[in-house]
Amino acid sequence: MRLLNVVEVDELAIDAIKLLQTYIDHLGYSASIHFELEGCFSSDDKNAVSTFDYQYLSQQLKSLNIDGQVIPEYWSNQWEYVSLFNGQSPLKEAQNLTLAIKELPALFASQGIDKTFIKPVVWSGDSGKLAFGSKNIFTNEQRAVHIPNAIQMNVSARDSLGENIIPKRGFGECLQRHFLKSSLSCCLLFLPEEDAYERLLLKDKYGLADELCSPNDISGGHQGSIALYKKLGKHNQKMGITPLVYDRFNNVILSEDDWTSTARIEHRLGASSVYYNAYVNVVFGLLNLALALDDYVNDASAKECMANTTASRLPESLHDQQNKKGAITLFTECDWFENTLNKIECSVKNISSSTTGEHRFIGRRLKQAILQQYQQNVITSSTYLN
Repeated sequence: MRLLNVVEVDELAIDAIKLLQTYIDHLGYSASIHFELEGCFSSDDKNAVSTFDYQYLSQQLKSLNIDGQVIPEYWSNQWEYVSLFNGQSPLKEAQNLTLAIKELPALFASQGIDKTFIKPVVWSGDSGKLAFGSKNIFTNEQRAVHIPNAIQMNVSARDSLGENIIPKRGFGECLQRHFLKSSLSCCLLFLPEEDAYERLLLKDKYGLADELCSPNDISGGHQGSIALYKKLGKHNQKMGITPLVYDRFNNVILSEDDWTSTARIEHRLGASSVYYNAYVNVVFGLLNLALALDDYVNDASAKECMANTTASRLPESLHDQQNKKGAITLFTECDWFENTLNKIECSVKNISSSTTGEHRFIGRRLKQAILQQYQQNVITSSTYLN
């Protein structure tokens, strides 16, 4: 698979991020966006796998001015890139992930790793079967486990005092509701290749419901695919626990509990992919945040924002399947993305003396540029990067 017009998309998306940051700043708030990226690796050199140094790789990321680190994940040879909270702007966070996706294969290779996978599914990436009712004890039975890899986007906002407003006046529920409403029509942005839709079907199609916890629909709450984390996280664990004192066995004996600082929306639907455009997805995140802030500033009814939204199924493909619309058609027919961005562009021109000239209709242009990337006769899934 090869996407066209990537440079044009990036340039337009960067301009859109700057507009959205200006708009949100004008409302009196600052936006926070942080990414998590999962992937896998393999190597014929088993020693390179067993001695792989994650700390050294994270130091290399720092030397590249990337605010992130890489840690081991659940499955064998699965890793996770985790954004660091260094106060970076949404634009810098998009730059971080873009550069990380580009550089990680070479950084893994520098330690003797042959193959680095940044893709939605690593087929037969592991083996084994979980014991009934367990999440970490395996039986002696062996079977192929197709590992799903995600890109998660965490979104929150702070007021002029630096306080997180996710817990205040139903703002978190309002922001979650905006994401629940916009994610189906915009799924092309965070599910950019065909294997991303195979990833959604893994649990049902291959009987891996016990082994996998990846979401396969658009749902809310604190355990859904668009999760609102306040006091509790995905696994019902307490949020905002900071260890303060350890005993000599490295057990925590004193900790601080402040869930309000870590409250956020975690958009868990994104698929790991070299075709995932971090700039475009930051635009998507900031559009939802801007609309939620408009509601918040105008004292929109918290009860309305907190109303239940019925879970909805994502499409089965980039392309239309019989009577079911694919992701490309859904995005083509939706006017939310372009109209909201165009409207905010007009607002920024009215409030900012630094922006001059004619209206650029950046929403329409960015949407067209995104869709032009898929004007190919054949789209195949990605392969590993060396």
